Amino acid sequence: MDANTNPRAGSTIGAVSAATGCNIETIRYYERIGIVPKPPRTSGGRRVYDDHAVRKLRFVRRGRELGFSLDDIRALASLADEGANCGEVRALTLRHLVDVRAKLADLERLERLLSTTANRCRGGKTPKCPILDILA
Repeated sequence: MDANTNPRAGSTIGAVSAATGCNIETIRYYERIGIVPKPPRTSGGRRVYDDHAVRKLRFVRRGRELGFSLDDIRALASLADEGANCGEVRALTLRHLVDVRAKLADLERLERLLSTTANRCRGGKTPKCPILDILA
């Protein structure tokens, strides 16, 4: 297998970045805030990542893609590490789903407002602009 899809134990941050789709600076940030453990370093100071670190970064990235906050991902990772309590995972996911639905409702209201306002605008060089009016 190619190092870009399945890095070997002791991989560099660049190989892990390619394998997980996480930006190098994002990986360093996750290490600083404790979302992923800081890896050991070589005598030359280079980070070396094992398979566990790669799996954890993939977990975090997927959680972010699903819109979970870093605190929620930390909680989910902790539950996964402890032998997941599916009830707790479900409860956290349902809370997140409520937030997602609220955001969708907000976006739908925003879409209606923008659509209505844009339809009222006739363009041209008129000094009265309904789009600017809603911003004022």
